[in-house]
Amino acid sequence: MFVSLVGTWIQNVAQSWLVFQLTNSAFLLGVVGFLGSLPIFLLSLFGGVLADRADKRNILIFTQVSFMLLAFLLAFLTQFQLIKPQQIMAIALLNGVIMAFDAPARQSIVVELVGREHLFNAIALNSVAFNSSRFIGPAIAAVLISLIGMSGCFYLNGISFLAVIVALFWIKPGKKNSGQKNSSAIRDLKDGLIFIGRNRLILGLLSIVAAVSLFGISYVILMPVVADNVLGVGIRGLGMLMSSAGLGALAGALALARLGDFKHKGRLLSCSVFSFSFSLIIFSLSKNYLLSIFSMIFVGCSSVIAIALVNTLLQVNVPDEFRGRVMSLFMITFAGIMPFGSLISGSLAQGLGVSIALFFCGLICLLLFALINLIFPGLKRL
Repeated sequence: MFVSLVGTWIQNVAQSWLVFQLTNSAFLLGVVGFLGSLPIFLLSLFGGVLADRADKRNILIFTQVSFMLLAFLLAFLTQFQLIKPQQIMAIALLNGVIMAFDAPARQSIVVELVGREHLFNAIALNSVAFNSSRFIGPAIAAVLISLIGMSGCFYLNGISFLAVIVALFWIKPGKKNSGQKNSSAIRDLKDGLIFIGRNRLILGLLSIVAAVSLFGISYVILMPVVADNVLGVGIRGLGMLMSSAGLGALAGALALARLGDFKHKGRLLSCSVFSFSFSLIIFSLSKNYLLSIFSMIFVGCSSVIAIALVNTLLQVNVPDEFRGRVMSLFMITFAGIMPFGSLISGSLAQGLGVSIALFFCGLICLLLFALINLIFPGLKRL
């Protein structure tokens, strides 16, 4: 997966550059990102139902092959100069549709591979793979675009999916789901929503992820404005700020992997979400470049620890027959609503200024986390 994720980040950077070259429009850059995320919000629940009804490995083989074919299509159209913005948007939308079915199966298959006793370490190492690829991929992309062009980057991403596909064929098929096979998909969807709605633990954990995604992680889209207008450090300073967040995220994921399956996960979760809020508030108030870098390290570290802990606690406390549907809702609250958070923070920055917008986002996160702790006191005892 690490190899494939590096390829995906390379494609993301090259695709953004291609869209900007074709259109010279920052707005269309946002549209492409939005189209890639919208299907996750709309279709992930159905992906969760499928993950609970079918063999997860077979789902993943199908989705990874589909990702690979779309990458090769984008590469072909770019190489022969047939590419148009509308085609990029269509491919981004299709990638989003596939992701809506890929992510629930990928998240819920982990416990089948390692068992509950190693689940926490597996999710932590999963975070290590994701965050190290986020650190490495864009840096490689900057070099590769000049060496092999954007089409070469897309071909390289397509080839990188072979690593996942080969690994999936090596994996033995997972255990068969024990759910009722004679029930309809709509009935399964309804049963899953009823189960989640009646489980206060799951609601509390998902509320934390929703707060982070809607008001917290959206700081990323405002970073260029902070680097240029607030700190005055330009493109190089922006790179350092983004790398600082990535470095913090990687450090947090490695620390979790080192801790192992420890007790008092709920207390660490509470500490990490409040640390995230305070770090974001400090970043919003900072006019000092060095202080901003240090606050970004803590933002990246605390956010990854919080999300990884929520992921683990959800999977440990969910029956196997509902795992896919619960993880699909996790993906909706994590990735599906993130574009809406970007719209909120962008609108606040446009009307109030970027520093005030970030301050309000951090403050809202702080208040929401305090409210969640009051409504769901059992979270601290996990």
